[in-house]
Amino acid sequence: MKDFVYHQPTEVRFGLGRVREAGEIVARFGRKCLLVTVPEFPALAPLFARVKGILEEKGIMVAHFGGVISNPTTDVVSAGARLARESGAEVVLGLGGGSSMDTAKAIAVEATHKGTCWDYLFFKKQPTAVTLPVVAVTTTSGTGSHVTQVAVVTNPAERNKSALCNALLYPRISIVDPELVLTAPKHVTAMTGFDVFSHAFESYINPNGSPYTDLLALEAIRLVAANLPSAVKNGADIEARTRMAWADTLGGLSIANAGVTLPHGIGMAMSGLYPHVAHGEALACVYPAIMRYTYASSIDKFAVVGRVFDPSLEGATDREAAKKSCDVLEAFLRGIGLRVNMDDLAIPKNELKALAKASMILPDYKNHPRVATVDEILKILENSCRA
Repeated sequence: MKDFVYHQPTEVRFGLGRVREAGEIVARFGRKCLLVTVPEFPALAPLFARVKGILEEKGIMVAHFGGVISNPTTDVVSAGARLARESGAEVVLGLGGGSSMDTAKAIAVEATHKGTCWDYLFFKKQPTAVTLPVVAVTTTSGTGSHVTQVAVVTNPAERNKSALCNALLYPRISIVDPELVLTAPKHVTAMTGFDVFSHAFESYINPNGSPYTDLLALEAIRLVAANLPSAVKNGADIEARTRMAWADTLGGLSIANAGVTLPHGIGMAMSGLYPHVAHGEALACVYPAIMRYTYASSIDKFAVVGRVFDPSLEGATDREAAKKSCDVLEAFLRGIGLRVNMDDLAIPKNELKALAKASMILPDYKNHPRVATVDEILKILENSCRA
């Protein structure tokens, strides 16, 4: 066995109805809380009011920052950080999907440090112990942000999407209450659910993985294969929602220690250049081409995944199962309504070279089983122009 280190400091409270514990949890860290969410809209307004009430019942003063957007920007984080300082926030509660949780983490840094969150990206200076504690409550099953040390932020001026990464950004406590995911629309369920698969799969094939992360990642992959179609078809299926919430958590635990690979490098660059593209859509767009580019370099693991999605491959050789896994995953994407191409995402073909170069800014591609050149990434992008 290879040597490895596994670290996970987040306390996870998983189960139906556990959002009721938010007040007691936040009170551990202070009496002034910044609640971070997307703008209020009918489907989530009752939840926002409920959480505020739960906090206030414990004597917690709540300042509500409702400015989170998909692919949150440095401007959004700065606006939230100003409110955190003005309100004297002692703890930040991210309530929502990955964008809300990532924004909460970035606010926790910017509100307590000089400059902006962009000054504290993973390759720059690192935040210090004055970073505000973060509590996370998930309302989607996709990003794993509630158990990672990463906050993804977009800088519109640079057309760049990057990340803060520091152990101080692990949420101190996370609530995973599957009842809160019931309001997620079908397309959001599909996109975030495929992100769960991506986290688990990329951790599994990542050379930085370990027996521990392989164990977690494979279970997440099995849960996605068995439950995401049901969750997409019937959002009220609480059993499928619960199992996807657990898969999301497992995927997050995996990437926090193993990391992601080429698909996320491309997906991050895509959303940085084209902020209208949702992260899950970006991944879905390029995954079939990346699978076909990669499978021969990781036959044993691709074969395992292929058999998870299609048990009829049990009788096939590993090479046959690995090759077939590419078709199987593409069919899975079609089945959940997420087989998209570059045209669907309104990505200009004359900018594919620029996108290929941008895909190599983050080091994710270096952790892929087959390390791609810029020309090979360009070919992957060109092959992703058709579905």
